[in-house]
Amino acid sequence: MAVVEDASEFRYLPGQAQTLGTDVPSVERISLTLPDGRTLSALRFGDGAPEVTLLHGAGLNAHTWDAVALLLGRPALAIDLAGHGDSSWRDDHDYSPALLADDIVRAMGAWTSRPQVLVGHSLGGLTASVIASSHTELVRELVLVDIVPGLDTDAAPAILREFYAVADFASRADAVARARSFGFGGSLEDTERGVFFNTRMRVDGRVEWKHHFARIIGSAFDSLKAGHTAVADPWAELEAVAAPVTLVRGAHGFLQDSDVDAFRAHLPDSPVITVDAGHNVQETAPASLADIASGALTRDAR
Repeated sequence: MAVVEDASEFRYLPGQAQTLGTDVPSVERISLTLPDGRTLSALRFGDGAPEVTLLHGAGLNAHTWDAVALLLGRPALAIDLAGHGDSSWRDDHDYSPALLADDIVRAMGAWTSRPQVLVGHSLGGLTASVIASSHTELVRELVLVDIVPGLDTDAAPAILREFYAVADFASRADAVARARSFGFGGSLEDTERGVFFNTRMRVDGRVEWKHHFARIIGSAFDSLKAGHTAVADPWAELEAVAAPVTLVRGAHGFLQDSDVDAFRAHLPDSPVITVDAGHNVQETAPASLADIASGALTRDAR
């Protein structure tokens, strides 16, 4: 493991902390070299061993959790999934939850020393479900954010296919305008910050999305759909999770009432919390997720 020094990426935190009424914790960029030579990158917030691990959705990166980490005020780990943020892209273009989970399990083994409150948004939630069902020793509680097994990738997530149909821009301002036209992000400042972390400048001066999903979005969702249809019961894995499970639904997110009904039918003892937010709950209602994670940390481990 090596610590990557790049303080410039944290320059937004003081302003966010001031807006949220919190202190700025210690934070560092860390990286782990995987057995195949790829690099997995993450942000480590706070002092001491992480208590909460945060996994983002497709097309996002670890900084999507900044506000949640600030409000949480506990040691936390936000990981860039493969193909996102500062983590390496996969040559095989396969970003299925099972393969992503393999990386995260190795990272949690290296970076955590106690069972985690594992919070996963969208693709990160599917990945977290794999981890919680197969590596029970790593997970204290599981929080799924606006995702359930078997979500129709031809329905709500189709907006992501449309969004990433435009892969490069003359400026970051153009990327911000497109993101806001799709309702992504919160305030203008939030959207500008998110676009900054999710884009890079090419040698020709144009701005492009930093993550691999922008280039393979169609095949990526087709792979997810194929994975869903290949499994006889997509709920079996989540039902096998021994840790407590909570579903957080964005009132304006991707989940339909039928998705929530299915979750309640398969996990009748697991709470469903609906918050006034879009799909990216961590960006538009971070206090809600921070409260949920804090509650999980104060409950007796089961």
